[in-house]
Amino acid sequence: MNAITIDGPAASGKSTVGYLVGQRLDFLFFDTGVMYRAVAWAILDRGIDSADIGAVGRVAGQLPIGVKAPGADAGDGRQATIHVGGVDVTWSIRSPRVDSIVSVVAANRLVREALSRKQRLIGLEHGSGAAEEAGVVMVGRDIGTVVLPEAPLKIYLEAPLEERARRRFRELVERGNEADFARILDDMRLRDQIDSERAVAPLRPARDAYQIRTDGVSAVEVVEQILPLAVKHLGVAPSSPRKQGPSGDSSPGAGRDCGIIAGSF
Repeated sequence: MNAITIDGPAASGKSTVGYLVGQRLDFLFFDTGVMYRAVAWAILDRGIDSADIGAVGRVAGQLPIGVKAPGADAGDGRQATIHVGGVDVTWSIRSPRVDSIVSVVAANRLVREALSRKQRLIGLEHGSGAAEEAGVVMVGRDIGTVVLPEAPLKIYLEAPLEERARRRFRELVERGNEADFARILDDMRLRDQIDSERAVAPLRPARDAYQIRTDGVSAVEVVEQILPLAVKHLGVAPSSPRKQGPSGDSSPGAGRDCGIIAGSF
């Protein structure tokens, strides 16, 4: 199986690192967190209490979530375009309101059962070579422990709480949103607690996961730690890195993009 799982707490760098690893290996990149965020956005939009287990579970089971590669006109830095019922919610699901309840939604056993089944099917299909891509990089919080425990390479990213809160604060500010660092820090602290203490699929490293700190290093440097592990455990050969900008980030439009999980689920 050509599958890499990347788990870790909020803003630990999972999506950025996972996307870059997918580029270098020509693997599909699938951020499972967008599914939980889409459910959280939907219940806020419909006025449903996040504590109503049954109602939220029904939304998760019925919600049409679409994910596709961003179009040529999407110059806002998105890695994928997320639709819920035809509505583009790519950035709406990253709002502080969604941040404040997404862990409660993700702790709902009905939600996890519904979404984990879909995630596992995607991982097995794309990790087995049955699809067009050579493999899959799946990002989340329980991918290596619950969704795809048989993956040959499991990564767990971590960084101090304050550093992760600063990243989220910068992300919001750069998108032109108002941001309160103290509130972000408090919300993230609570989210860490909910994620790690929930009864179903708590956030924790898989026993055989490689644990990597992401504070004080660039995303590209983290990727360079992961690629030799992919060679060792999957026997794959990474492509040359994309052209680098002055900051060490990949320059937009340079090189070939990895696949993005596309479709509705």
